[in-house]
Amino acid sequence: MSTMSDLNSSTQSDRRALVLEGKDRLTLRDYDLPETLGDHDVRIAIHTVGICGSDVHYYTHGAIGPFVVREPMILGHEASGIVTEVGAGVTTLKPGDRVCMEPGVPDPNGRATRLGLYNLDPAVQFWATPPVHGVLRPSVVHPEAFTFKLPDNVSFAAAAMVEPLAVGVHAVTKAKAAPGNVAVVIGAGPIGLVTVLAALAGGCAHVIVSDVDDTKLEIARKLGSVSTVNVARENLAEVVKARTEGWGADVIYECAGSEKAIAGIFEPLCPGGVVVFVGIPLHPASYDVSAAMVKEARVEHVFRYAHVFPRCVAMLASGAVDVSPLITRTFPFEKSVEAFKLAATSPKGEVKMQIEMGLPG
Repeated sequence: MSTMSDLNSSTQSDRRALVLEGKDRLTLRDYDLPETLGDHDVRIAIHTVGICGSDVHYYTHGAIGPFVVREPMILGHEASGIVTEVGAGVTTLKPGDRVCMEPGVPDPNGRATRLGLYNLDPAVQFWATPPVHGVLRPSVVHPEAFTFKLPDNVSFAAAAMVEPLAVGVHAVTKAKAAPGNVAVVIGAGPIGLVTVLAALAGGCAHVIVSDVDDTKLEIARKLGSVSTVNVARENLAEVVKARTEGWGADVIYECAGSEKAIAGIFEPLCPGGVVVFVGIPLHPASYDVSAAMVKEARVEHVFRYAHVFPRCVAMLASGAVDVSPLITRTFPFEKSVEAFKLAATSPKGEVKMQIEMGLPG
């Protein structure tokens, strides 16, 4: 097994990174990005990185809303790795620790952060969000406070899923879902399926998942008490009412960012139920306010997550959540460009694709 000095020397000698040069242009090349280790920072050799839909969107469109790629940027923000060096003030981590990292670092003095809403801090520095570089590179420096030690039974692959899982856990937390609820999850992509896992772990009795991809729906059915609806062939509201004796679902998680789904979002909802918007539409979307009012529906929105990473790690360690069925393909770092080209085609049946950097373990 490599020593920490071996890992340090290997990451220092290999400067290659997956660089988004501009829209539709990716290269795997040397990229100098010196990072100074502060007193409360750790240096981490990257082991596994998940390919997120936002990474792919930056690749295919060059922007997401106001965040525009104006100069070369390293991609990747769903990551796990090994601590190789710690700052003088670090007390909870040591070299050799296996970790996952929360990718957004807020301004500790910002008003949102001081209110506990650090995910909403306008000054947050989030990996692979222009102009902040991501982690598809040999190593990164990251604050101790946003770096989490992994139990021995949590793999690097599962740890790289903590970031998307955090979105689902945050959504279920915002819903204030109760044990025994029936939920609907719209969209069987990575975020939709981690929301299914989070809802079930939170005590949901049954989840109805909708999508147009039968292969992804088949994966969803294997996650627990789950039934599925292919909305290309069936009407979601009618199916939900049939399966709930006409009452409707207690909670609806909209994870697809679908303008069509949003327009009719309250149809499958029970009186007094809650809708949580998780997926971000590409264009402005609207819904029928009167339809929400007559059911006294509660509406929640999530943006990323806050205060949930330690809970996600604990859920993985306990076995309350198993993310392994969602990891459908793994690529070596040398094939990162090919991996992104494939991801950009939205291949049927693929949920989460990951890239392994080549470290031991």
